[in-house]
Amino acid sequence: MPKTKPIRLDGQLCFQVYSANKKFNHFYQQALKPFDLTYPQYIAMLTLWQYAPLSVKQLGEYLHLDSGTLTPLLKRLESHGWITRSRSESDERTVVIELTDDAKKKRDDVFERVNNCFDVLGLTPEEKEACSQTMSTIEQKLDLYNETQI
Repeated sequence: MPKTKPIRLDGQLCFQVYSANKKFNHFYQQALKPFDLTYPQYIAMLTLWQYAPLSVKQLGEYLHLDSGTLTPLLKRLESHGWITRSRSESDERTVVIELTDDAKKKRDDVFERVNNCFDVLGLTPEEKEACSQTMSTIEQKLDLYNETQI
């Protein structure tokens, strides 16, 4: 008889994170629908609202995404009037992303919609901070583990 204790699905932290992620994606899908934004586009826009202009490489570093994943996302944002992309004057290999005036105007509307939806969770500021801190700790420990595996 094996000595290994069976692992139950409901006891798996990874499954809880996965399940919560799916629910958050649905939550944001509904919240962002009026703006025709997907969740990946939204997090790109959050980063750009905070730091633009950015190169594709810089945006990828913030979001932990490679240019192959970012390029189609950025093309869609550009075609919907959220951003512009242009070659850097100092280095033509670098693509610079800038916000359109329309994107700057819509920022507060997007924030208000997402913030209003977030209230649905009913988390106190302390609960939200505790969740954020726990997720940050998990990320850091996974980063350390992955670094030791290289």
